[in-house]
Amino acid sequence: MGGVMNLGNKWGKQTGAGADVPVGIEDRAALSPKFTFNPKEGIDNPALVICDDLELPITLKPRVCVLTKKDKEVFGFYLRAEKGKPGHIIRQVEPGSCAQHAGLVDADRVLEVNGEYVDNTEHFKVVEKIRLSGSKITFLVVDGATYEDAKVKNLNIAELIQSDIQPSCGKPRLCFVEKGPNGFGFELRSSEGAKAPFTLSIQPEGPAERSGVQSDDRLIEINGVNVENYTYLQVKREIKETGDSVTLLVTDQKTDVYYRDKGIRIVPAMACFKHVPFRPRKLYLVKGSCGYGFLLKTEKTTSGTYGQYLWEVDAGSPAEKCGMKEGDRLLAVNKGNIEGLQHDFVVTKIRESGNQTTLMVISSEGDKYFTSLGLSPIICMEDNDVEERMELNETTESRLSPQQVCPPLCCPTTQQAISPKPRLCYLVKGPSGYGFQIYSITDEPGIYIQEVVSDDVGYKAGIRDGDMVIEVNGINIEKFSYEDVLVKIKEKKVEVALLVMNKKEYWHCKDNNIPISGESTSEDNKIINTEKGIVPSNNTGKKTNKTTGKDINAYFVHKLGDSNSFCRSHNVPKHFIENLLWS
Repeated sequence: MGGVMNLGNKWGKQTGAGADVPVGIEDRAALSPKFTFNPKEGIDNPALVICDDLELPITLKPRVCVLTKKDKEVFGFYLRAEKGKPGHIIRQVEPGSCAQHAGLVDADRVLEVNGEYVDNTEHFKVVEKIRLSGSKITFLVVDGATYEDAKVKNLNIAELIQSDIQPSCGKPRLCFVEKGPNGFGFELRSSEGAKAPFTLSIQPEGPAERSGVQSDDRLIEINGVNVENYTYLQVKREIKETGDSVTLLVTDQKTDVYYRDKGIRIVPAMACFKHVPFRPRKLYLVKGSCGYGFLLKTEKTTSGTYGQYLWEVDAGSPAEKCGMKEGDRLLAVNKGNIEGLQHDFVVTKIRESGNQTTLMVISSEGDKYFTSLGLSPIICMEDNDVEERMELNETTESRLSPQQVCPPLCCPTTQQAISPKPRLCYLVKGPSGYGFQIYSITDEPGIYIQEVVSDDVGYKAGIRDGDMVIEVNGINIEKFSYEDVLVKIKEKKVEVALLVMNKKEYWHCKDNNIPISGESTSEDNKIINTEKGIVPSNNTGKKTNKTTGKDINAYFVHKLGDSNSFCRSHNVPKHFIENLLWS
């Protein structure tokens, strides 16, 4: 039997005199993805088995998005992990925001943050990287449909985008240089004459070299200002206006080429912070007979945002003995970053520590320095203080003997028969909405509350950062998806009733099979708090995991006599009670 088979037109049509021409084996091999030999037919009678066409590999087209925000601005997007969907997902890109201008689109997947591959990184760690990046972030993203298609086909995304999980180059450097008798000890050079890019030549043993600047370094930023598109005179003016010290963001030639080839813009969050003059400090406090001996205050930072500051440190107190200074800014409590959190939430975290707590602080000068660069001071702990960061993640209890540890607020002892209580909060939408956001975590049950705006509707109603949502308008939503909960919250358009509970208390109850119910509020909490909008319900003694609208209404009528008078005296619309009754 001949070695040539007429395979028809599947592999192509050659046009000569207008007739189909058989394609030879050699030609077909170039066109066909694969042939296999069937030895059962014998060497003299080979059989060619035509395999299905192999799909070409997906071509990911990642985009580089550089986000830069000003003081008091937000980036204008949310990063979410959603159940049943892979990757770190961009959501709710606000029109006109930094995120939209940078090119972020809803459902985009974040593959790299500041040049670091994060697709296989735990979600909370990616969120923390973004938080610590300050005012400038570089993302590498891909559209959601292409990403999900690649995941379904089990393709190696890191290879497809040619991402080095462990880059072979060094890090950019932030170098704080103080002026000496002969200046800063460096000069600008450019192969383009008076135009960027600029490299630096340095004086041996001069201030710049002692501060970590290397010969032929590429200059990226001066005091947080990007100068990559500046002229020579503009850069000289920028340096002159810095006074007696300057902070340079520089990188060696190899690192510069590496990021340029990837199309990644270098930002301060990528840098090594070995040569900056300030660093956060850890304070270990053991409570004395009069407490810790300091006052925590909320104050406006130099950027216009708010932070938590330590004042009125008592002489001889545990706070003074551990090295606390007046004006220190509080950055973390135990293992938790508290930057941006509300004052009362931070106080609660300190109180929950028991007899001992670990605080991370930075001096007022250091706070101003990092704020001027648009960075969180905690970011510099990532370089040379890995062991300290690990120690910071230890719980307070792990450093104390069982006799020293006070029982947490959410874990009542036998003397404390009262279980943790949820809060029923009634909210009427304001001009900016309800004043908080909800989020969920992939493969983890529960809807969490975050970014509660101070003095807004949610905060006044008793909603706090870290709360778990248990019920929406009398309906238990513990097993609902994020999208379904969002629909329930928006259902009544301008108002909502939420049963919420502190996250630690919630999981304590779940772990110990303690029923969670709006009915379980203690006798001490029966008074309606009109200022915060908290509407607790009655403790009927029933053990149930669900509070129905009928139970709530019964409480109002039974305890307050008349639901109409209750609504008038506590400024709660009557239809709110009626809606709960029929939910």
